[in-house]
This record gives sequence, structure tokens and C-alpha cells, in this order.
Amino acid sequence: MSSIPWPFPSAGTILGSLRAGTAARIGRWARDRQGTDPATTKLRPGRVYILPTGVGIVFAIMAFAMLLGSMNYNNNLSFVLTFILIGVGFVSMHQCQRNLVGLELTFAGIEPVFAGQTMRFGIAVTNHSRNTRHGIRLYREGIESDVQDLQPGESKVFVLPVSTEHRGWISLDRFGIRTLFPFELFRSWAWLHMDINALVYPRPATDPPLPPPTTLAHGHRQHDARGEEDFAGLRKYQEGDSPRHVAWKAYARSGQLLSKQFAGSDTSSQWFDLNAVPVDDTEQRLSILTRWIIDADRRLEDYGLRLPGAEFPPAHGEAQRRACLEQLAVFEKAAK
Repeated sequence: MSSIPWPFPSAGTILGSLRAGTAARIGRWARDRQGTDPATTKLRPGRVYILPTGVGIVFAIMAFAMLLGSMNYNNNLSFVLTFILIGVGFVSMHQCQRNLVGLELTFAGIEPVFAGQTMRFGIAVTNHSRNTRHGIRLYREGIESDVQDLQPGESKVFVLPVSTEHRGWISLDRFGIRTLFPFELFRSWAWLHMDINALVYPRPATDPPLPPPTTLAHGHRQHDARGEEDFAGLRKYQEGDSPRHVAWKAYARSGQLLSKQFAGSDTSSQWFDLNAVPVDDTEQRLSILTRWIIDADRRLEDYGLRLPGAEFPPAHGEAQRRACLEQLAVFEKAAK
């Protein structure tokens, strides 16, 4: 006898949906109440929320039961123990909320990653008070940082790892800070909305076709890994120049960074054109261009990039690499 499928969702599915919907509504309420936070935000008492944990609820029930028992038997020692436990609960509630008040949170920067890698958002938390702050943790939708203590005047960077799947901008528009100190009877937390954005580069192709042929350009600047010819003079230091080519003696005399220039050196350059990539899918083209740029940068070759509406002349170095990869990451938005 075949079983008839149950037409209604399970209780777990219903509870999960209700929990997600409630969390979304609370998040919207908190953002409307607090607004957008600046890059540096100091927590004031009105922004710190506190509720008892499961352990705290059990503790309160136990204390109430002890109070009833003390009243029933009129036992003075039982009264003393009960009121001590109730006092511990009130002190724990006060200290838990006070553990977050006055902390200063600042966006500590982020390095771009490639799609599929983990984005690591850095948030610096500073304790300007004279008291140690214990058990501080940052979190965001199931993602948590390490638990750390902050000594008086100390600042530490908490890292929130966020997985990435697609290229483009990724935002950390909402995250929280919380503590369970001192006895995990209460949970104190605060939400922050800093609208932090970071860029995700396209995923590099694993088996790309060969790049276009290399073009030799005579008389260009010498690369770090190439052999040196005759010394031809000094020029202004440019980002990406090797430290070995910096004229340190001239810098000691004048205080200006200059690079040694050599005559007779040949450099190679390549043009990477989106329309010349031999595939039809746009995302695959961007992945292939990303791989070509990474490989050319590792070989210290000059390369240029052509995209609809954007062109980067051949160059090498960190500035060139970042500019080209950033343009690939936002290509669709730039093209619209």
C-alpha cells in the first residue's frame, strides 16, 4: 500500500520560517530605530540590549523555588542563601550590560578576494575605560568571531569571515557584538549598521586558453626580474619598482626616492581584450582575463586591459593589478 505524501510542511519547517521572519522584522526595527552608524561608533547604554539565557531562566526558577521553600519552613539559613543567589543574579545582570557600554567599534579594513574565497571583515574594538571587558564576541547570521578580553585602553581586531560565491560588491550592513560575562545568566548584545562594502574579484579560470602573443617594447623601464644593462641615469620612483633599483645614496642626500634606469633593456607587454577571449559566456571571459592578469603579474610582465568603456595602458605592479581586477569585478555595473 503506497503511502500518501503529507501535504503540509513539517513543524520544524514552520518554526524555522517563523524564526527567520521574526529575526528579519526585529532587524528592520533595530535599523529604523538606530539608523546608519558611522565608521567609528561608541556604544551607549540605550543601544545595549539584555535578556536572560536558558541558564539564567533555570537559575531564576531555582531561586524562586528556594524562596517558596524558605517561606514554607521559615528557615533563616535558607533565606540567607536564597537572597545571596538573588543578589548574584542582579549583579550578573548589571555587569553583563555594563561589559559592552562604552566600547568603541571601528571598521579596520578589508582585502579583496576572489569569488569562492572567504572575505575577512576586520572590526577593531577599543576599550577606553579603566575596567577589563571580558568575553567579547562579534557575530553575524550564524558567523562568529573568536571570544577575546580587552584590557583597559586596549584595542583588538575581531575578524568576521564571510563566504563569497559571485564577483562584485559584498556588504556587511549589519552585525552584532555580545557577551555572556560574568556567569552566562544573561546575554547582552548590540547591533551595528555600518554599511561596510568590499569587492570580490572574478574567480580565476582553472584551464584557460593561451593569452594573446607578447609584444616587445624597446627602451621601457626595467623589470625586477630581468637582467640589467648599462646604467642610464635616475628617474622618479614609481610604484612597483624593485627596492634593488632604488638609489639609496641619492635618497640619503636629497630625501627623494629615485630609481636607477638602465639603457638597452627590452620589456614585453600584452593587451588583454574582453572581445578577443575565445568563449561566448561573459562570466567565463572575465574568469579567463583574471587568470591572464594574475599570471602576467607573477611573471612581472607589462599588460593592458581593454573592456567596453574602459582601457588600461600596459603597466605592471600592484596598482595595475588592482585597477584591472576591480574593473573586471564591477564590469556589468560599469557597462550599464
